Amino acid sequence: MHQLIVVGIYIGLCFFIALLGMNRKWGFWGYFFGSLLLSPLIGILLVLASDPRPSDKT
Repeated sequence: MHQLIVVGIYIGLCFFIALLGMNRKWGFWGYFFGSLLLSPLIGILLVLASDPRPSDKT
């Protein structure tokens, strides 16, 4: 039961990081899987270090 709570918190943190990175270079899924595979700490560092997504203004 305790392991299920820890896994839920881990995935919740990854989801939150993905929401923060939604308008960034890699987008939602890139940051979600990046933080899921590496760690949420590395994921938040990636979000903070990345550039905003370029706008499609022409």
